[in-house]
Amino acid sequence: MSARDVVIVGGGVMGSSIAWHLKSDPNFSGGVVVVERDPTYARASSALSASSIRQQFSTPLNIHLSRYGIGFLRRAPELLGVDLGLKEPGYLFLASRAGEAVLRANNAIQRAENCSIELLDPPALAARFPWMSTEGITLASHGTANEGWFDGPALMQAFRRKARELGAEYIADEVVGLAPNAVTLRSGAKIEAGTIVIAAGPWSGQVAALAGIDLPVEPRRRSVFVFDVREPPGLTPLTIDASGVWFRPEGRFYIGGGSPAEGNDPPEPPLEVQHAEWDETVWPALAARVPAFEAAKVVNSWAGYYEYNTFDQNGVVGRHPQMESLIFATGFSGHGIQQSPAVGRAVAELIVHGNYRTLDLLSFGYERISTGRPIRELNVV
Repeated sequence: MSARDVVIVGGGVMGSSIAWHLKSDPNFSGGVVVVERDPTYARASSALSASSIRQQFSTPLNIHLSRYGIGFLRRAPELLGVDLGLKEPGYLFLASRAGEAVLRANNAIQRAENCSIELLDPPALAARFPWMSTEGITLASHGTANEGWFDGPALMQAFRRKARELGAEYIADEVVGLAPNAVTLRSGAKIEAGTIVIAAGPWSGQVAALAGIDLPVEPRRRSVFVFDVREPPGLTPLTIDASGVWFRPEGRFYIGGGSPAEGNDPPEPPLEVQHAEWDETVWPALAARVPAFEAAKVVNSWAGYYEYNTFDQNGVVGRHPQMESLIFATGFSGHGIQQSPAVGRAVAELIVHGNYRTLDLLSFGYERISTGRPIRELNVV
């Protein structure tokens, strides 16, 4: 049995962010080992994410996490030695009459947090984005700053590379046993640790179950379609239609997708693109909203897993109330990659200093799950 100060289960963007923040902290001199069962990251959510960042949440803490994240992404060349290609055309949420009240309530929260968000009625929306049909739209919410997209896989690899340069050890293995201060690997090796962090993305619930802990995090499949059009529209933010279908530019192409129909979103289905979603849901919504997309042609596609928190679609961060050596950093339900810089720093602070110093993440602790007090995030894309 070997020993380390910290074992991180999961070497994706969240686990690697924690490892880098730990090894970058001058007050931390301990050993860090990251256990990642798939060093190719072929199925990792970080590698398959659409990698976007926004302020338009309904939960203030999510706003704070992503606000920190956008500042970090801008400093990535200085901090991590990588240009993440950050683009900031904003997010655009569209609401029908049925969704107008929620959009206004969310906007009130966002404005109270000093987010740069404007509400647009249909005439204002048509004037701002003349390439868009406003049919069926009652209100739109447009982020005018601090929102956009970036190279998420490059962020993950940069965190991993820099963490290793600072001395973090990465092991290609799988955790099959979890005790208060030790993990057992599929290879038969055991590692003792003062702190164990579960950052295993969609499979965090399965890892927690090894210690008899009920963590409501599971893999949910999402398909992303890359499509081309003959005549691209003008400046395009990441747009979420009232139907739930979303789209944004990606180089000379566009990408888009949507959540599966209700009742058709099982945990951990095969990681295969659901091409029927394009024909039945995504393309019809795109063609109705953007006339230029009527002749859209799919040129590529992929599928990835959300680490979906079935309890309230918010991250679970912090120590387990009974097993204090165990820390969670998971369950972000599609917005983990944009929040990985802030959560990585927060978890490192919790380990090194015993409390949060930059952002207080106590409200995202496991206790809300065990006591049945959800913090519901309404803006899940």
